[in-house]
Amino acid sequence: MALHGLASVTIGVPDVAATSAYYTDFGLVPDDDGWFSTADGGRQLRLVASPHRRLAELVVRAEGPDDLGRIAASLTALGVVHRLEGDDLVTAEPVSGSRVVVRVAPRLVERSALPLPPYNGPGRVERHGERAPGVVRDERVRPTRLGHAVLGSVDMPTSMRFFVDGLGFKVSDYISDHGAFMRCSDEHHNVLVLAAPVNFLHHTSWQVPDVDEVGRGATAMLDGHPDRHVWGLGRHHAGSNFFWYLKDPAGNFSEYFADMDCDIDDALWTPEVFHGREGLYRWGPPPPPSFLEPEDLADLMVGNHSGH
Repeated sequence: MALHGLASVTIGVPDVAATSAYYTDFGLVPDDDGWFSTADGGRQLRLVASPHRRLAELVVRAEGPDDLGRIAASLTALGVVHRLEGDDLVTAEPVSGSRVVVRVAPRLVERSALPLPPYNGPGRVERHGERAPGVVRDERVRPTRLGHAVLGSVDMPTSMRFFVDGLGFKVSDYISDHGAFMRCSDEHHNVLVLAAPVNFLHHTSWQVPDVDEVGRGATAMLDGHPDRHVWGLGRHHAGSNFFWYLKDPAGNFSEYFADMDCDIDDALWTPEVFHGREGLYRWGPPPPPSFLEPEDLADLMVGNHSGH
């Protein structure tokens, strides 16, 4: 497709210093200007000061100027204001007002894959007389790239229309009538929009090479900080990925993920509608109530209403 993934996300937070320390612990590499880098994706997270936590900007990668022209025409048809600035098309998600940029950029090259680990199973021995690689790794876990962002919207159909009819995302699956998984790459989802009582950023998701890195990363994050734990370890049904969710000091969730469905053929993939547990996970502990309805939603509703 003309689009090929998320380039970066900017999050507004009340305490930039505390939140920066969290994402440094998470394995992102900080620069002096508020940006954080992944191993393969480069500068993919920026933190800016804000009275309450919010999605400030989402940047999407596109192939070339012709793609910006097509998106501009689609946004015009939807009545969504936009402008072209060189290799950027700048607009805003119409429900939340969050800035969205579609940027002409080269495709991301992933260089941080680990060797395929040998797994022993019934009647199958691939690892002879040695410990599994995942239990002897001691280097720090570092996310390879930004995978997706999940947004709560007070008008899910309008938000979904913006991403699909405006920007050109494809729908991968639905969570009943409460959410839509959408992709701007060949991966299962890059944006999930959920129906919510207030517009907010639910979580950002960061790829690591395998399930051992999901577990090692979360274990390191929780060492001395058990309050960071939200939900995991588990495996989602939609997208199939392993997950573990943690919470930053501002209240945003961040996810380590591995083994996402990818190489999706738009002509062959048929979206499914998931209900109940399937919309959330295939196995793992049940999600806590705070994952489904973050504890600060009431405060965010007051903050949004007051125009901050």
